[in-house]
Amino acid sequence: MASAEDRILMEYAYSILMGVFALALLLYAGLIALTKSTDLIARSVSADIRDKKAYAAKFARVLALCAAAPAASALVGLIPGAILVAVLVLIAGFGLAIWLGVKRMGDA
Repeated sequence: MASAEDRILMEYAYSILMGVFALALLLYAGLIALTKSTDLIARSVSADIRDKKAYAAKFARVLALCAAAPAASALVGLIPGAILVAVLVLIAGFGLAIWLGVKRMGDA
């Protein structure tokens, strides 16, 4: 039988994983923003870019925006019994972040 600590950990596992994922995205965005280097971005994405530093800064901002979706989902996941709502927040958040990111990166 699972101990009380194990049950608490499993209850908040989704929020913990989404929080770690959001933190990883924010760290990656921060690293790109600080270095302003397209070397950390996949080559196919940054292949024909004229101003690489400006592109890296825009990409970092969009990546930080994408990190908001799992962060919000993690916070909603802390509410007992709201895991389905948390998943819907994650899906809607990523959809919104992608839409805003395409609009933001369109002129890059």
